[in-house]
Amino acid sequence: MLDPVQAFNQASAFIKNEAFESADQTLLTALALYPNDPNLLRMQGISFARQRRFGDAKARLVHSLRIAPENSGALEDLADVHLSLRELDPALSLLQKAVKQSPDAERIRQRIVQLLTMAGRHSEAERALADSLEANPRRKQLAEALRLANENNFAGAEAIYQEVLRQHPDDVDALRLLGVLRVRLEQYDEGAACFRRAVDLQPDFWKAWVNLGAALSEQQDFAAAESAYASALELQPQSPHILERMGVNALKASELEKCVEYLERSLAIAPNYFPALLCMGHALKTVGRQEEAIDAYRSCAGLKEDFGEAYWSLANLKTFRFGDDEVAKMESALEMLTDTKGEEEAESEIAFAFTLGKAYEDRKEYSKAFEYYYLGNSKKRSRVQYDPIEFQDSNDRIIDVFTKEFFAEREGWGCQDGSPILIVGLPRSGSTLLEQILASHSQVEGTAELHYLLRAASQSGLNRSDGIKYPQVMHELLPHQVRGIGEEYIEQTLKHRTGFSFFTDKMPNNFTAVGFLHTILPNAKVIDARRHPLDSCLGAFKQLFASGQVFSYDLYDLAHYYSQYMRMMAHWEAVLPGKVLTCHYEHTVADLETQANQIAAHCGLEMEESMLNFHTNKRAVRTASSEQVRQ
Repeated sequence: MLDPVQAFNQASAFIKNEAFESADQTLLTALALYPNDPNLLRMQGISFARQRRFGDAKARLVHSLRIAPENSGALEDLADVHLSLRELDPALSLLQKAVKQSPDAERIRQRIVQLLTMAGRHSEAERALADSLEANPRRKQLAEALRLANENNFAGAEAIYQEVLRQHPDDVDALRLLGVLRVRLEQYDEGAACFRRAVDLQPDFWKAWVNLGAALSEQQDFAAAESAYASALELQPQSPHILERMGVNALKASELEKCVEYLERSLAIAPNYFPALLCMGHALKTVGRQEEAIDAYRSCAGLKEDFGEAYWSLANLKTFRFGDDEVAKMESALEMLTDTKGEEEAESEIAFAFTLGKAYEDRKEYSKAFEYYYLGNSKKRSRVQYDPIEFQDSNDRIIDVFTKEFFAEREGWGCQDGSPILIVGLPRSGSTLLEQILASHSQVEGTAELHYLLRAASQSGLNRSDGIKYPQVMHELLPHQVRGIGEEYIEQTLKHRTGFSFFTDKMPNNFTAVGFLHTILPNAKVIDARRHPLDSCLGAFKQLFASGQVFSYDLYDLAHYYSQYMRMMAHWEAVLPGKVLTCHYEHTVADLETQANQIAAHCGLEMEESMLNFHTNKRAVRTASSEQVRQ
């Protein structure tokens, strides 16, 4: 006759070799003699779970825990059963109990962080990570840095991360968290470098692979981002979060079929995974399927009522109107989120404020609308870094370098490719309308807001032993170097193009780089999308941008930025007369035909009737004006 220990060991060996019938028979015999042995009950639960008999497994493990409620192994096994049934909250509750009992509490804490991250509950994951770090005396510093970062004390957080890495250069958690901080500050190159170092040290660090994918995607290196996400997916093949990130990356790359495929795979694993539903709404909006997009956004909001981004996505359609019940629900959610500490909650609070601003503006309750817009902008301003004086100093240096004499001395330099048409200006000033008009021409392809020009400018002085940086480095570059930069810009844009003779680059911030553009690509065309300053600045103030445009969240910053924009455009007209065509939004709306003719002539194109029928163009549009330009 087997004693309980022998039966347990024998059954364990059978299960390891997948001899489930023998394991079940052994346990059945033993439990007939020892019906309340918690270890035998637990082993029977494990056997049933391995056979995907989750109901039976749950019953045995619950029975085992009634007898031995502090058995951390049984708690974790039961959590695994709940996870197999896609019951995340009960699983997390069990793991949190297991942490208190297990000698391997650090590993279980990491599991909790991982599960929350994969479920898209990033704020909870952040708190769980802080708890995990607090439990380890050596890593308490990282928990303190996380706290400082959440309070927007970025310098304090960075100082701690750097000190930890000085003492422990191979600390992958410190590397990853420093990278996350860099990305939050939109320092994507530096962030990607941290993540690469982390995965070099620990190739199975799937969270760092995901972070690397996000950083590369922000840099519009979509193929490299997909590769990083794929590495994460190999490690976590059932992660709806990673698949959703891959869908977002594909959407940004204008690979809409691939985007939908990734999102459908994500939703097949977790049908109620709200970030995937949100991205599905974005994809549908991009291709003009507005009603389906609205359904996706509503589904997302229904699953998580305090998820402000779902409501802002509805408002950002610009043509959608909220009902009274929805406004009341949003105001209640905003009140509950006020002064919360988590990253996710803070972003939702901002999104609700902007959305309520739009809702009350649509109702012509302008004072109340402005109160909400002001609240959202104030909250957002505290979470971004922007120095107007630094921006002005940068423009001073650019003006000093790019003079008439500079261009005269470099006549004939650069790559002679004439395919780029850049649309510059301020956001919310009609650039999407101009792009849509141009992209309706048979020889012009509309791409996106490309980051390559400004990045090429900033990198033109990298790795020099003399330390000279842009823009002063432009005086030092030789003809072949200048031509090479232009050729590299053209090569980088190829991933966004399908063979048209001309293409648009609609990054509005490129207005500071018109001189740099003319140096490296003298035949490129530039159009300045201009609007009355009140409309332009107020439009930007009312817009919650997905990223960038950090100057737009404060009225003083906005006014200063607009004055700098006008200053730079006046300079380009003085030193490069005729290089830039200024298109006033008001003129385009009032007299489309005249403006379209001027645009075509400036770009060296024959006027086409299709440019006047731009609203019938079915191309994907990803900016906030997507629905307006289709009307």
